[in-house]
Amino acid sequence: MNAPKPITSLTNDRVKAIRALEMRKVRKETGLFVAEGASLLVTARDHGFIPETLVYQSGTAANGIARGLVTHALNAGSEVLEVSEAVLAKLASKDNPQTLLGVFRQRFADPPEASKISGGETWLALEEVRDPGNLGTIIRTADAVGCAGVMLVGTTCDPFSLESIRATMGSIFAVPIVKMERPAFIALAKDWPGDVVGTHLDGREDFRTADYRGPQLIVMGSEGPGLSSAVAAVCTKLVKIPMAGKLDSLNLAIATALMLYQVRGSHLKL
Repeated sequence: MNAPKPITSLTNDRVKAIRALEMRKVRKETGLFVAEGASLLVTARDHGFIPETLVYQSGTAANGIARGLVTHALNAGSEVLEVSEAVLAKLASKDNPQTLLGVFRQRFADPPEASKISGGETWLALEEVRDPGNLGTIIRTADAVGCAGVMLVGTTCDPFSLESIRATMGSIFAVPIVKMERPAFIALAKDWPGDVVGTHLDGREDFRTADYRGPQLIVMGSEGPGLSSAVAAVCTKLVKIPMAGKLDSLNLAIATALMLYQVRGSHLKL
């Protein structure tokens, strides 16, 4: 079993490499991302994610959950770094800093095969989502309702950014994430065995009264423009969320949550 490696220097190369993962370019080049806090690391462990590197603040892992996470990482052959408070402060986020963080390898799932999707499944597709907080919140909601996975269509924000990871509250480790270019998604949608449901200002059906034939593919557009005309055209059903106020749209994460709970309602029991 490895032993933790002590680090107290702020200029240590490993510290620099981990800190560099704040940048999307570096996350893309390395295929790595950072998750902070014992709760997220426990969720990662429970879903079979092994950290490439585990970092903990000296004196905080003598017992309890932190000790278990450190032992698990050491047994798995991960690099484990025991760092000073100053080093951790440089690595951890400034808001609500944690005493544990893990560096993990990103995972993207393959797109589902239309012919192999069961009738009880619901998939979610997000076209050009731009806000990482929205994306993380949506992934968390998809986990809550039992979505089979989330497809990111076109140019989207990074699901493995720190803001997105934090907003998922660990669901990034539980929900399959698929990346697709728009033409490949359109081809999949055309072959989809159930309803392809888009929310759209031109929708004529109330989302609460529409009948959704499974397996459902729920398609949500970006925060500003909404669904592209090309993606809206392959939807078998366009629905609308009614509003009584003066505005004409909802926050994307809220609108997606309403849709998912409506479609998945029969599968959810107390």
